[in-house]
Amino acid sequence: MQQLEHAARALGWQGCLIPDVEVFGVRFGAVARLRPDVHRWRIAHGWEPQLDPSWLRSWSEASGHDHLPVPGVDLFGILVPVSKARRALRTCGSLMTLAPCTAVLPGDHPYRPWPLTELDYYGIGVVRSGPEGPAELVLPPEDRSVEFGSSLLGRWLLEVLYHRILERDHRSPESATGSRLRPERGFPLE
Repeated sequence: MQQLEHAARALGWQGCLIPDVEVFGVRFGAVARLRPDVHRWRIAHGWEPQLDPSWLRSWSEASGHDHLPVPGVDLFGILVPVSKARRALRTCGSLMTLAPCTAVLPGDHPYRPWPLTELDYYGIGVVRSGPEGPAELVLPPEDRSVEFGSSLLGRWLLEVLYHRILERDHRSPESATGSRLRPERGFPLE
């Protein structure tokens, strides 16, 4: 966990680190931030996070819904821990279509030009980070998600992250009406 926290800080990503997310059989961390205004609106209108991908698929059918909820979170990026740089492209390949994606290598991983050149070509970032502080930014990630456009998978991931952030938030006594959320045990990077 600390490895991902250090990596997110090296990238300058501000938000909540959500560990152990899984998509396509790949485990990763995501850095996202709750959109409080959207959250309040969604709760007031009965649009809680939707985790069932089949329900999400129905959003694309105009006959089933006349409007869609706005995403409750902003996703800043994806952090994928890998043991070797040569595994990063295979691991990050599909995820880079969703948000800026960074391979997080062990802090003592040697610098080798070839795998890094290939990762740079595809816009995948690289950070070397160990459990002890600070991480080293080797390659900044590029946001290639705009090239691929929005997808139901990306929209579903936003719902999963929205749910995970809300799981970590605890309502304080003054927020019984839903007006303010207080982080309980998340991993805020702000």
